Amino acid sequence: MKMFSSTVSRTQKVAIFGVAVAGAIALYLLSNQFLPALLDATRLRRWIDGFGIFAPAVFVLLQITQVIFAPIPGQLLALSGGYLFGSLYGTIYSLLGVTIGSSIAFLLTKRHGRPLVERLLHEDMIAGFDGFVERVGLPGFTAFIIFPGLPDDAVCFLAGLTEWRLRAFLVAIIVGRFPAYVLTVYAGGEFASGRFVVGIVLIGVLVVVSIVGYFRQTAILNWVSQIERQIRP
Repeated sequence: MKMFSSTVSRTQKVAIFGVAVAGAIALYLLSNQFLPALLDATRLRRWIDGFGIFAPAVFVLLQITQVIFAPIPGQLLALSGGYLFGSLYGTIYSLLGVTIGSSIAFLLTKRHGRPLVERLLHEDMIAGFDGFVERVGLPGFTAFIIFPGLPDDAVCFLAGLTEWRLRAFLVAIIVGRFPAYVLTVYAGGEFASGRFVVGIVLIGVLVVVSIVGYFRQTAILNWVSQIERQIRP
């Protein structure tokens, strides 16, 4: 059985193979070393620092992996990114990883269509969000992923079922995820600097918003749909 379609170029084959290898390495590191230290900031920093100049690449790879396989919350990694690399570079590395991961999810669905979505996502998730992404359009999709606590990684797979181009999808991802990731990374940087009060306040706000987003998904969906109808020409 062929691994790739004959219509796939050599460059695309190499890129797909590279992503697969990177994902396998990330999963190995994740299961054997990262998860036990995830809640221990000191151990995590020591482990990441052990990679030297490759530490940012390892962190970005972990962010990519969490989007595609979702074994750990992206916000938790973003908090770690602020602690490890500071507010500026933590934000850059976190957004880079989550943007690449979201793009891979989007392109995988573009290539393999609904059968892939049905294999990867729970039927309740598909039933709740099927058609939502295309119905609200890019502005609505951007507004939706601004809220923490919502299944934005899963919705990236559903976005691949639309006719959107990758460039437009990337703009929505960066704009939509920027606010929560900046605040989370900044909180991590505050913890690293010993300013615990500011970090705790920021995390508290994000946790409250995430809880509201999780339990009020239907209301948010309706609100986003109303906004999209109002701005649609």
